[in-house]
Order: sequence, then structure tokens, then C-alpha cells
Amino acid sequence: MRVTNAVASRKRRKRVLQATKGFRLRRSKLYRYAADALDHGRVYAYRDRRNKKREFRRLWQIRINAAARAAGITYSRFIEGLKVAKVDLNRKALADIAATDSVAFAELVKLAQNGLKAKAA
Repeated sequence: MRVTNAVASRKRRKRVLQATKGFRLRRSKLYRYAADALDHGRVYAYRDRRNKKREFRRLWQIRINAAARAAGITYSRFIEGLKVAKVDLNRKALADIAATDSVAFAELVKLAQNGLKAKAA
């Protein structure tokens, strides 16, 4: 007698079709295409969770650089000066300060410049 394992197969297919709800056309209706679409989607999601971190760091660097150049110092010298001055702020916080509080950012630039002078001496 042939055993089809119908309960487990149906459960698996139902789970895939539930996960692809909202996909377009046959990618949400037919198991064969839905399973492929779901596999692709999960691959992209895994990859892009890592890419998101990379892209945000780039964005923060661009914002810090723009504010630093407006204050008369380059990004790399600014970061170097902050490290010498033992200012432990991450790039996300620095970018937020640069975008919202120009007075505080100017103080950070002064700290970085003083740190660079101390390093040179």
C-alpha cells in the first residue's frame, strides 16, 4: 500500500502559501512557484540585513563629512582628532548631532582640533 504522507505535505504547502501571501500572480497561488519565490525572498532578506548596516554607516559618514567640512576640517582628521581626545561617540550619534545641533557639533570640532594639536606636539 502506498503511503502519501498527506497531512505533513499539506501542512508544508499551506505554510509556504501563507508566507507568500501578498506576492503577485502565481507566486502566491501555486506551491511550486511560491516555494521558489519564498526561497529567493529569504535569501535577499538575509543579505540585505547586512547591507543595511553598511549603507547606514556610509550615510552617517557622508553627513559627518559634510558638517565637518563646513566647520573647516575633513572627515578623517575629525575622526582622528576625536579618537586622540578620547571622545567615544559612534558615527550614528555624530551624524545625528551634525544634522540637528550645530552648536554641539562645533564643540566636537574644537575638541578634535585640540586633540590633533596635542598629538602633533
